[in-house]
Amino acid sequence: MQKPVAFQKNHTFKPVNVATHCPYCAFQCGIHLKGSREQAKVAGNATFPVNQGGLCIKGWTAPATLSHPDRLLTPLARQASGAFLPITWDEALSRIVQAFQEEQRRYGPHAVGIFGGGSLTNEKAYLLGKFARVALGTEHIDYNGRFCMSSAAAASIRAFGIDRGLPFPIEDVAHAEVILLIGSNIAETMPPMMQYIDQQQNRGGRLITVDPRTSTTARASALHLRLMPGTDAALANGLLHILIRDGLIDQNYIRTRTDDFDQIKAVAATYWPERVERITGVPEKQLVQAARMLGSARSAMILTARGVEQQSQGVNNTLAYINVALALGLMGRPYSGYGCLTGQGNGQGGREHGQKADQLPGYRKIDDPIAREHISQVWGIQESDLPGPGKSAYEMLTSIGQDNGIRSLLVMGSNIAVSVPDALHIEEKLKQLDFLVVADFFLSETAKLADIVLPVTQWAEEEGTMTNLEGRVILRKRAFDPPPGVRTEIDVLCELAWRMGKGQYFSFTDARQVFDELRQASAGGTADYSGITYERIEEQQGVFWPCPSEDHPGTPRLFQETFPTPTGRARFTVVKHAAPAEEPDADYPLYLTTGRVLTHYQSGSQTRRVGRLHDMMEEPFVEIHPSTARHYRLANGDLVKLSTRRGSIVLKVKVTRSIREDTIFVPFHWGGHLSVNRLTNPALDPTSRMPEFKICAVRIEPVEHAMEEN
Repeated sequence: MQKPVAFQKNHTFKPVNVATHCPYCAFQCGIHLKGSREQAKVAGNATFPVNQGGLCIKGWTAPATLSHPDRLLTPLARQASGAFLPITWDEALSRIVQAFQEEQRRYGPHAVGIFGGGSLTNEKAYLLGKFARVALGTEHIDYNGRFCMSSAAAASIRAFGIDRGLPFPIEDVAHAEVILLIGSNIAETMPPMMQYIDQQQNRGGRLITVDPRTSTTARASALHLRLMPGTDAALANGLLHILIRDGLIDQNYIRTRTDDFDQIKAVAATYWPERVERITGVPEKQLVQAARMLGSARSAMILTARGVEQQSQGVNNTLAYINVALALGLMGRPYSGYGCLTGQGNGQGGREHGQKADQLPGYRKIDDPIAREHISQVWGIQESDLPGPGKSAYEMLTSIGQDNGIRSLLVMGSNIAVSVPDALHIEEKLKQLDFLVVADFFLSETAKLADIVLPVTQWAEEEGTMTNLEGRVILRKRAFDPPPGVRTEIDVLCELAWRMGKGQYFSFTDARQVFDELRQASAGGTADYSGITYERIEEQQGVFWPCPSEDHPGTPRLFQETFPTPTGRARFTVVKHAAPAEEPDADYPLYLTTGRVLTHYQSGSQTRRVGRLHDMMEEPFVEIHPSTARHYRLANGDLVKLSTRRGSIVLKVKVTRSIREDTIFVPFHWGGHLSVNRLTNPALDPTSRMPEFKICAVRIEPVEHAMEEN
């Protein structure tokens, strides 16, 4: 078989006018990209049904990264001095192959790990999983979506038998009479979605928010439940208690479409309003008001996001809210249901096709014999050659330096050094690797630790599919050829596979060929893409999975008649409130919680380089309630030292009544000495292996006092 030719073309400055999609969040707004690379402009695509022409400030400024002076244009190799020097692609790939093969010869196939990302296209995520299992034969692959969607995914699979962020189109949100939104500030994290909230409210609908902060979104709600961090399960059980007590549940739906209600009914009986008020801090009056708003509505939605999920009890928290949705009979009803607001650009598709430690393409379990047989046939290998489940993301990273841990790592689509909890500890772990390879388009905080850095394409320089928060598979189109010296991750993975003697399994010359194999691999799986083609995506403005054949219309709305569980019924789950892994005490008397802000995205590697976004917010801050600030004699702009059991950082104070008195808030988009993830707790959910980003105990000190003590 002839080795495929790399598929990037020569660099061109020809002006374009291309309909494509924003590179940031899971809304995946439709955009028109116009002009040359150096002067590219963005316009919202009014015909795309998701954003309908709307964009946020990040979308409007997205082209600024394409010709940024920090852009990586050649492979780099770390020298003994720590400095990077340019090398050729041939030398870079040769070093990688030599290092990986030597590690595996000495320590076994699982000595090499792969860390992917929820920003990768479906094609790249699929190929990364295949590369790990076929080219390397390693079980160690996971991705940063483990830190984003894993708790909601596990909960949805447990309750419904399937995980799709929203089981209905986003347009349904505008028609819901009542929406309960938990742990999300969509006005800043997903601004184009607010048009649907506005439409909902213009129709007389009401929004209830659950958040320790009075966020921009909370200020737009009819009712804000300002709970104590880490008490979501208690709040949800309290709502369920009132709904049952007041006869507001759907008995017929429960009887005909669900299992195990009697078990959770008994638990809910122990969460009377007075008790829940003591646990959560939410007044009984507000609990009753929220329950009755939900219970009396003709249509209602319950939507969760990272605030409720990024906890060591994230799966149980989510299941507790799902119990409420099932008791109300919301799943499958018009303009109703439970949904999870996916965060990363391809957070949905990225977890469906094989870059999770325990999964194969089509959302199949890697330890399922039937799934293994299907994938091995598609890939042309023996089933026995497929490795088993590997470690979750954080566990894989903490295994570095251990006898059975990874010794070399390939990172694509992730900035680990900023995005992990207890970041200083993981940074030290990364430094212990024998060999670290990072593919990126900027020298991120993680790339700065690498032995080899590979320059790869950005969003406007590649073709491929993404799956947005609704389960709509869309097509990202190439507008510009990559700059000279830059390659796509598909090209890199195929070339590495050929050099490792596995090229016959990686004979792809473009993303479309990879997608065609992905369709075969996903056929018959939970996330079935087999009936989706590039042509259909263009014609239909996206196709909803599951779509098992080319004459199938796709599935915009799930659960209308049945659930993909063994009984065809949804499952209630017994959930009891449990305390966070770390609670305030005399040494660390406050809660620390983290989140996003309007102007930045994820680890900030892209947005911190965009001048307009940087100027709007140059550095992080710490939100402190006025009474807490008075107690510590702090004022706006003062420097304060934040310390947890894992580390300390110094930030400027922002005094605001939007935060609880017992809680402080810090955004997480910065690295180095400004990284709040140096402080966060790596305690893991027992099911999803999600770290507890959203809650830990913290101490605050005015900087002058802290300096005197040190």
